[in-house]
This record gives sequence, structure tokens and C-alpha cells, in this order.
Amino acid sequence: MRLIDREYVRSLMPRRDPAGHKGTFGKAYLLGGSVGYTGAPVLCAAAAERSGCGLVFLGVPESVWPAAAVKCWGAMPHPLPERDGRLSPDAEEEIRRRAAGCDAVAMGCGMGRGEESDLLIRRLLTLEKPLVLDADGINALEGHIDTLSRRTCATVLTPHDGELARIGGDMTAPREASAAAFAAAHGVYLVRKGHRTLVAAPDGRLAVNTTGNDGMAKGGSGDILTGLLTGLLAQGMEPFAACCAAVWLHGRAGDLAAEEKGRRGMTPLDIIEMLPYALKEVE
Repeated sequence: MRLIDREYVRSLMPRRDPAGHKGTFGKAYLLGGSVGYTGAPVLCAAAAERSGCGLVFLGVPESVWPAAAVKCWGAMPHPLPERDGRLSPDAEEEIRRRAAGCDAVAMGCGMGRGEESDLLIRRLLTLEKPLVLDADGINALEGHIDTLSRRTCATVLTPHDGELARIGGDMTAPREASAAAFAAAHGVYLVRKGHRTLVAAPDGRLAVNTTGNDGMAKGGSGDILTGLLTGLLAQGMEPFAACCAAVWLHGRAGDLAAEEKGRRGMTPLDIIEMLPYALKEVE
């Protein structure tokens, strides 16, 4: 098992073209949000921007769009059809149209759960783009884990232990063995969040992170990881490399925030503010 440390992440980071433009550095498409959960997609989008991604698009339910539009400075939010405050299957055509022009897609941050929004997520598994599923994007697979077989491109799942248990992960085996077995069985890249986050690839590669602290154990931290990871995928990183880089950078930004603000009082916004400094360490 590989340790994810600064030198390893430095070796993974893609070179930036000094003559590049915003179209050069990838386009990320993020789907999330619901009534009562407007912060999650905004945090996800802000982290994707900080990743170095050139363009970040954010699809949210139409009633959430005004709040997201006010909070997003660089990312571009747009309204999508909804029902009961959550994304509706009626949004599928527009989502597919927009995703076709992007390089990586994420679904789940703050989406909430309902029969129709869960169905929408499962239908969108046929998108031919690298895909990150977090939070309710993972929960929508409960009882439907076989739908992952529809995927033809890289799929990344970022569950905490409760979400992993919900979709059939073995919670009795050691964390490392369970993560590796799940990734291999379902053909996914698994980021098993928690103390010393694990990254498992379907081909058997396994790595453990060395950064992060308990000050990150607050709502919103996972949304930041999803945005950061999707932004790195959009820049063309190989999925296992992107997962390893994302978890280290996320944790390192959290460590820098803790040094400045303290673990108790730091917030997810502090982590976002520290992401550029974490990135500087591996440039």
C-alpha cells in the first residue's frame, strides 16, 4: 500500500501550459443542491475553481438557483427543472446537453433524497464522462448497485462509512481490505473518507493519505473534496492519481487552516482559502 505524501503528489500533478487559456485547463460540470441544502453545491464549485480547472458549471434546482448565483463568483450556476425542491428527471435532457461539453462530472452534493432525484442519478450513470459520486449521489445507489455496470468511463465514489455500508460495503473486514474489495468488485475508484482516507482502484492499487485533522469533521468538508477531485479529473489527470492528489491537497489545506485558525474554530471556507497554498507546495 502506497503512502500519499507531498513528494508523491508533486510527481502526479499535471504541468500547466504558460500559454494556456480557460479552455485549456478543463471544464467541470457539477450537479447538486436542494431546498435547505444550498451551501453544499456552492462549496463544491468553489473547490473546483481552486483546483486549477478552467471553467466550472453548476446545475441546481431552479428554486435554489438565486442563492447559488449570489454566492458563486467564478463558477457558472444555472437552474434546472425540479420537483419538491430536488432535481427532477425532467432535467435529464438539459444535463446531458451541458455535460457533453465538459471533461468531468460530479453529482450528489446537497441533492437530497427522493424517488425521482434518485432515479435521475441512476439514469445519468450512462454519461460518457469521468464521474464523481458523493453524498446523495452515492445514496441513490442503495439497492441498485448493479447500475454501476452501465458505466463505460471512470467512476469515483467518495463515501464515508455510513454511505459505504448503505451500498453494500463490508464493514466487518479491515478498512483497507474492504475498500480494495469493493473497488475491484464494482469497477470503481473508491475514496473511503475518514481518518487516514483510503484510495482504492479497480486494478488493485491502494493508497492511504497522510494529511488532515479533526477540524475538518464539519459539514461541507466532503463537498470541497468532491469539487477539488472533479476539477483535477477535468484537467486530464488519471483517476487514481487525481484521487490521491485530491485527498492529500484537501487534507493539507485543512492542516494549514488548523495552523492558522485552530481545529475547533476552522470552517470549510477556511479550507477553500488554503487550497492555493497547498497547491503551491506541490507545483
